[in-house]
Amino acid sequence: MMPTTPRKPAHEHTVPWFWPLAAAMELEQEGLRIVEDNLRYIGAAAGIEAPLPPQWATANRILRDLDTMRLREFTRPGHAAQATPVLIDAPYAGHAATIADYAAGQSLVETLLDGGPGRVLVTDWKSASEDMRDFDIDKYLIDLDAAVEAVGGRVHLVGLCQGGWMSAMYACRFPTKVASLVLAGAPIDTAAGDGPLKHLAHTTPLSTYAMMVAAGGGRMLGRYMLAGWKNMHPGEQYLGKFIDLYEHIEDRNYIERTERFERWYENPLDLPGVYYLQAIELLFKENRFAEGRFVALGQTLSLATITCPLYLLAGEDDDITPPEQVFAAARLVGSPPAYVCRKLVPGGHIGLFMGTRTLAQAWPAIAHWIAAWDSPRAAHTKPLERSA
Repeated sequence: MMPTTPRKPAHEHTVPWFWPLAAAMELEQEGLRIVEDNLRYIGAAAGIEAPLPPQWATANRILRDLDTMRLREFTRPGHAAQATPVLIDAPYAGHAATIADYAAGQSLVETLLDGGPGRVLVTDWKSASEDMRDFDIDKYLIDLDAAVEAVGGRVHLVGLCQGGWMSAMYACRFPTKVASLVLAGAPIDTAAGDGPLKHLAHTTPLSTYAMMVAAGGGRMLGRYMLAGWKNMHPGEQYLGKFIDLYEHIEDRNYIERTERFERWYENPLDLPGVYYLQAIELLFKENRFAEGRFVALGQTLSLATITCPLYLLAGEDDDITPPEQVFAAARLVGSPPAYVCRKLVPGGHIGLFMGTRTLAQAWPAIAHWIAAWDSPRAAHTKPLERSA
């Protein structure tokens, strides 16, 4: 086994699925082209074709086809749906929403369906076309509201990572439409804790991010971000993984797992430049949402307007969204203390959504917690779990 590039300290590297990455910003366009050419050459030498797009693991139907998303509906045949559906607000951070339904045995959708809610929906965010380059955060909140209206006007909202701050914004703006709110790995107070993204946001000039958007014709192109992610560990990405694949060529399970991951990882989404730069500047640099200074749909948002039941899930080793950024929501919202649950689980960021251990040990309890708040008498009951 050939050695790979040594792992960098936590403050110098990023997990390769999150979007505001220093490497992507530091590469000039010519450098990006060289990186991509090298990747294509090595892939051809290894006899590996470009992967197909990622697939949904669970049968579903498209309930609405909106400008920014396809609203996907998942139901369990013969399973009576609870009165209020569950809406998973998937991350819109450069990769597909299939992370919420990654594979059999690694599906948050299936876990929630198994836990009681008979109807689960997912925001399948679209890659930004040229016509979408000027879409802003308001546009995504408008379409999120259209999704909620399409299923009756009230949901249990589950926000994952970037979908978490968007879900919290929605709950601030439309509090009567959110029956309960689950935030998993969601950066609510981006000034809390310590991690590589906080470091990058505070040290990388906004002009650097804007340069990349300009190079993409008004969009943050997924191929730019993917090249940056790979360049963080070039030995591993351009050679090491192919050696691993060769060494496991007779292991069908390994090949299938690799193909599944490559489908998701090698097909990044483009993001609207306006949306992207707003998030970088207003949320990650200036922390306006946590400080009550963010304006959405013509209204200054205050987390104190959220009074619904709130469940906060964080990973012990999450260096993308440190637990402090998630748990800060508990002191910022207006929900009664008895309505707020906090859960800290082993592992890092991506495992919060598709890790087998977290799906088996944490999410079933969250599904039951959601169901407990669905009855008309929910306001007079106690949640199943307070905190951990």
